[in-house]
Amino acid sequence: MPTPRLAALLVLLGLFACVTPPQAPVAPAPPVVAESAPPAPPPPPPAPPPVVPVPFDDAVAKAADTLFSGAKVPPDERRIVLIDPLIDGMTGEQTQATRTMESHITQIVRERYPRFDVQPFSVENLKKSPLILVGTFTGVNKDGKTEGTREAFRICLALADLDNRVLVGKGTARAKPENVDLTPLPYFRDSPAWGLDPVTEGYIKTCQASKPGDPMDPLYVARVVSAASVQQAISAYNAGHYRESLNFYAVAMRAAAGDELRILNGVYLANIKLGQKHAAQLVFGRIVDFGLDRKRLAVKFLFKPGSTAFWPDPKVSGIYPVWLKEIATRSDKQQACLEIVGHTSRSGPEPVNERISLLRAELIKGKLDTDAPSLRARTIANGVGSRENLIGNGQDNITDMLDRRVSFRVIDCGAKAG
Repeated sequence: MPTPRLAALLVLLGLFACVTPPQAPVAPAPPVVAESAPPAPPPPPPAPPPVVPVPFDDAVAKAADTLFSGAKVPPDERRIVLIDPLIDGMTGEQTQATRTMESHITQIVRERYPRFDVQPFSVENLKKSPLILVGTFTGVNKDGKTEGTREAFRICLALADLDNRVLVGKGTARAKPENVDLTPLPYFRDSPAWGLDPVTEGYIKTCQASKPGDPMDPLYVARVVSAASVQQAISAYNAGHYRESLNFYAVAMRAAAGDELRILNGVYLANIKLGQKHAAQLVFGRIVDFGLDRKRLAVKFLFKPGSTAFWPDPKVSGIYPVWLKEIATRSDKQQACLEIVGHTSRSGPEPVNERISLLRAELIKGKLDTDAPSLRARTIANGVGSRENLIGNGQDNITDMLDRRVSFRVIDCGAKAG
């Protein structure tokens, strides 16, 4: 039997066992927040409506109205406008179509926008702080690209203030191909060589690669005086005034302070028309040197459609031996290695076109090798069919003559030897 003291201790321990020890405070659980979904991306902007071609006259009027109605020119100002003749956006040539466009635009301005005064593009009028209008007319396929079958024409017009050298307006439209005459004007039809010189490229960029507020192409601005002299020379040639044309070209050469292909072509043509064959041959040599220095030259050897025979008219092909001799002599003198590239229009099946273009290049190579035998090991022939067409209408006539050109590309001699 426990003693009284032990019994009291047991009772005390029992009381402690019945007491619950205090618990540490528990932090409240954080509130549950539902995870929000990422914001939905904005809907894509609606695709621009397709550009629907309209008849040629309507397209010209649409582009001109957009240009002049939206021109950033103070409304109380009356401004002189000079139209630097419109050109094909691929070739840089003036055609019957571009000349018709210019005539339509001039009429529209006089009838609807009297505060703009259209005057001739001349050196004298450039001194009057004018606005300059440039424009291109470019064949495009159904996707709006300059390749394949051309199904419409893209019109681009740009208006620039020559004082501050900034574009003040732009107008575009797309024209149906019906009733469009792509025949080159006489100077461009007769020119022996083709290439987009930097001034022409600057003209095209000023129109096609710019928007109101953008600066004009600086090289175009720098050569605008020579451009006016060149245009006066071209107009004189087109009118059959060859001596006058030659005089204008002399002015243009001084203003350009260097060779331009369009000037060299013009001096060559004027000398031919004046019966100065020796002078013309010397100028053609400069044309060849110009192309070789820039690694590329395209010469308009006109072949019969689907053939490797030159055009039978001696007035056309009779001068070709002189051209070939100059190309061979100048290339040999510069120790140049050349890739001779034949082209065809789109009028036949492409495998046939590629074969014909190669045969044409081989024909030209053979003639160059005969004139300068040491060139034989430094030239190769290639054919690209219609893949590099500039006109692309497949008509096999004077309108797509450039599609049947022969190009001379200066290549690396070490690469060729390898």
